[in-house]
Amino acid sequence: MKNLLVTGGCGFIGANFVRHTLQHHPDLRIVNFDKLTYAGNPGNLTDVEKNPRYRFVKGDICDAALIGKIFAEEHIDTIVHFAAESHVDRSITGPAEFVQTNIVGTFNLLEAARETWLKGSADTSKDACRFLHVSTDEVYGSLGETGAFKETTPYDPRSPYSASKASSDHLVSAYFHTYGLSTLITNCSNNYGPYQFPEKLIPLIINNALGGKPLPVYGDGKNVRDWLYVIDHCEAILTVLQKGRTGETYNIGGNSEKQNIEVVHTICDILDEKVGLLPDDKERRSLITYVKDRAGHDRRYAIDATKIRTELGWAPKENFKDGMRKTVEWYLDNKDWITSVTSGAYREYYEKMYGNR
Repeated sequence: MKNLLVTGGCGFIGANFVRHTLQHHPDLRIVNFDKLTYAGNPGNLTDVEKNPRYRFVKGDICDAALIGKIFAEEHIDTIVHFAAESHVDRSITGPAEFVQTNIVGTFNLLEAARETWLKGSADTSKDACRFLHVSTDEVYGSLGETGAFKETTPYDPRSPYSASKASSDHLVSAYFHTYGLSTLITNCSNNYGPYQFPEKLIPLIINNALGGKPLPVYGDGKNVRDWLYVIDHCEAILTVLQKGRTGETYNIGGNSEKQNIEVVHTICDILDEKVGLLPDDKERRSLITYVKDRAGHDRRYAIDATKIRTELGWAPKENFKDGMRKTVEWYLDNKDWITSVTSGAYREYYEKMYGNR
């Protein structure tokens, strides 16, 4: 790997990946290609923007011509594809964007890679090039009280978001089998950590709890997710790039299954400890407000990460308790960042999603 294209590198996981990779892999150049939608914030990477091994390009993965130009200019030999519409609630109210970005955008990237790597114009041999597609455990559907998703679990997406990601996974796999493109797929569990946009559960609860606002919890709060600290995810992706077998899928999990209400309780307790109780001496748990469950809300996800552990030697380093404490402390230390991303359009979105529930 020499010239790495990261799509969606100004988003939550992408920004953490860009920073982590620049710090730990001094032999790599990174081109960050991001549309800068509501969740893509260039402020997430102000500390690396002057690094000579980093270049930012504002662009849409649905713009095939621009993607082809970047491949040619930057001699791209590796792709880590994060860029996606990823919020389930948004996919329910407006699925068209998800189809366009997650399916058509992925197709454009695959075509650019095929044209460059398989038709003789790449500076690196086609066997050295790699296309890693970052996907989600939501493509597998919903689990009962036991069991875990394996790489062989049949796909059973339940929302427009997960259906669009499932479609893009199939495209990536097809380009390996049909054209011999060196592809890899990772399906990860729920990420948490610094720089996550506050439409997602953990930063939303932190932000609201700090402001003494209601903490909206869907349904009975007992939906279960496996939580993965974002830096562990970044390390897993790098491990798959370096050691993974092309054409394979690797599930990445955090070994931290929690009910949503447990997550909310943990955040409330850490904030009560760190910043004190609410003005009326009430605990922040008193702010919890159960709201109408969303349509198609999967009951439980769990990842079986045996394959990546046994084949590639990766396992998560962060346990949930310590990772959550680090996350809350980061948000406490970066209140200006929260303010900058929760104005305007975010407020309109929040009112639309939760204001009448």
